[in-house]
Amino acid sequence: MSAEQRLTDLGIVLPASSAPVGSYAKVVVLNGIAYLSGQGPRNPDGTPLSGQVPGDRSVEEAVTAARNVGLYALAALRDAIGSLDRVEQVVRTFGMVNSAPGFTQHPKVIDGFSDLMIEVFGEAGRGARSAVGMSSLPSNISVEVEMTVKLRDR
Repeated sequence: MSAEQRLTDLGIVLPASSAPVGSYAKVVVLNGIAYLSGQGPRNPDGTPLSGQVPGDRSVEEAVTAARNVGLYALAALRDAIGSLDRVEQVVRTFGMVNSAPGFTQHPKVIDGFSDLMIEVFGEAGRGARSAVGMSSLPSNISVEVEMTVKLRDR
């Protein structure tokens, strides 16, 4: 089944992708590889979903925020390549959690992102991954994730 069909079957509607907030490209495609800049979670009104984990956000809220990041990453990727059916393999994700000192559940939080990729792309959504804690992230967002994806030829 295609990734686009999976989105439909799962009832997932991707949010609108927004312009970058700095001097960078959201997605760069080079030699069949799409490199996605770090994406952060957003509230329904488009404002950053912020807060340190677990102080301001519970682990469960952070997992949901990581899934939210995945939706924005998929939207940016679709805008750049035309169709998510062009994704051959999620190669790598790098997940960062805005975490309080002593927090150790970074992998659980980033599973919110990774689980969405597996839902949409099947086993092709399971790539290599790092999940780390940061003392802060831009705009105090709870989670940020970068992704590298191998594309099929058109």
